[in-house]
Amino acid sequence: MKRQDLTPVHASERRAGVGVIGCADIAVRRALPAIRESPFHLVAVASRSQEKAKGVAASFDCEAVAGYDRLLELPDVDAVYIPLPNSEHAEWARRALDAGKHVLIEKPAVASEETARALVALAEERGLLVMENFAFLRHPQHDQARSLVADGAIGELRAYNGVFGIPPTDPRGIKYQANLGGGALWEVGCYPVRAAQEYLGSSPQVLGAGLEFDPELGVDVSGVALLRDGAGVTANCSFGLSHSYRSTYDLWGSEGRLTLEWAFTPSRDARPVLRLQQKDRESRISAPASDQFLGVFTAFHDAVRDPAARPAHHQALVQQAELMARIRAHALGRGDSLSGNR
Repeated sequence: MKRQDLTPVHASERRAGVGVIGCADIAVRRALPAIRESPFHLVAVASRSQEKAKGVAASFDCEAVAGYDRLLELPDVDAVYIPLPNSEHAEWARRALDAGKHVLIEKPAVASEETARALVALAEERGLLVMENFAFLRHPQHDQARSLVADGAIGELRAYNGVFGIPPTDPRGIKYQANLGGGALWEVGCYPVRAAQEYLGSSPQVLGAGLEFDPELGVDVSGVALLRDGAGVTANCSFGLSHSYRSTYDLWGSEGRLTLEWAFTPSRDARPVLRLQQKDRESRISAPASDQFLGVFTAFHDAVRDPAARPAHHQALVQQAELMARIRAHALGRGDSLSGNR
């Protein structure tokens, strides 16, 4: 049976309710404060630990739930946000969809095209939304960049270069655990790869990829991927977990270059700078301050309310999973195989 959609005609009856499955750091620092300011009503947070759930819920004035399944049973929860370890995304997204809930999955959503397509098929069968959380795309600096490129500010786009690197942290952390879906490609590489797809044509070719593994940690700690679309535009994506912090991409065209200096993780109060170079002139354009997590929860809410907005999110989830799987396959010497497993 299909779930009845929360469409705009019902919006006056009550606000759509959202629950959070897991009390990850990203949820507590960025997501939960944004949900409180979004059109959603924050119903509950769930943890496997009642004590942890109570601690987080008390800070955000919502219900504390011990156990993820119990949260999915709450009738006021129309949608869920899943910031669990990567290895648990697919299972809990499927369970949430089976329970009739719309789903926002923290990036990277899933590791294979097959899994992405299965989740999308289930969502569409139930009349639901499944969406991947690339919050950075909701920051207005990317709208500015796309507009400048579309208006010919750098001429014809020739190449994209994206870089995201962060310093090493506690090796016991989730990002370093292979069995939890850790590693540089999934943790930080997904950002420049996803940004590249805003500028390249569909289904870009993977020309090459490489991952550097730490034998003690058992995961990749740095890597690179080179892509090319059908028009010959290339994308170089570099990433790592053992670098000084860098979060940038630039767009190189026939008549200029555009650089976003703080592309992926600006704070909500920051005004990132876009640097536009045209011949012998350079312009610095300040983007407005913006909470990109508020932006993504607003977009998620809008798509929950409007079924017509969902196909684009479903397509983006599948395309990202498929491309990431091909990048990993190339890096592991499997050519253009679509396998996303090591």
